[in-house]
Amino acid sequence: MARRAVEHELSRERIMDAARHLFITKGYRAISMRSIGQHLGYSHGSLYYHFKEKAELFYAIVVQDFHHVAMLFEQVMNRPPVEGLTRVEQLMLEFIKFGLDHPHQYEIMFMLRDEEILAYCRTEQTKCYERFASIVRKYLKEEQHPQENNLSLPLSMFLGLHGFISYYIQGRVSFDEIMPSAIAHVKFLSNANAVK
Repeated sequence: MARRAVEHELSRERIMDAARHLFITKGYRAISMRSIGQHLGYSHGSLYYHFKEKAELFYAIVVQDFHHVAMLFEQVMNRPPVEGLTRVEQLMLEFIKFGLDHPHQYEIMFMLRDEEILAYCRTEQTKCYERFASIVRKYLKEEQHPQENNLSLPLSMFLGLHGFISYYIQGRVSFDEIMPSAIAHVKFLSNANAVK
């Protein structure tokens, strides 16, 4: 009965949101299941109902955040085209928007440097990039981009996006605040290699 009450009161989602914030602000090593429980106002034992250990909790956060990005990529592919933007540019803008509007998620996904947790991120980072690259290659081919056969172009674009997000994320600005710069940046990335 007590476990059932805890399950209703303290959801996986609430635990993951609190842990995500703590991992970013204090660092993975400095956070324990006990400190997450204290932050939420519960005993750490109540967290173990949902997660066996801190590493499992961290990995659940990482998987959830990368799944969210994968869904955003799919939405771009299924939306009607936006006037003045290619599909590739729309995809890149969506990635920038995610990074700036969800800074804690983005930092966990791409910016933490702790060796202990990098293994949890690497596989998901690779899957995310491969999905991005396959969509970019598909649309470059459809749009008959001069560099459609350039295998390194998707990686250059991805790294360019990461650099842009990394720069602006420090100031905690929203996507809407820097949208003109974001559009100029994705236009640059898609046209920089347009000449054969």
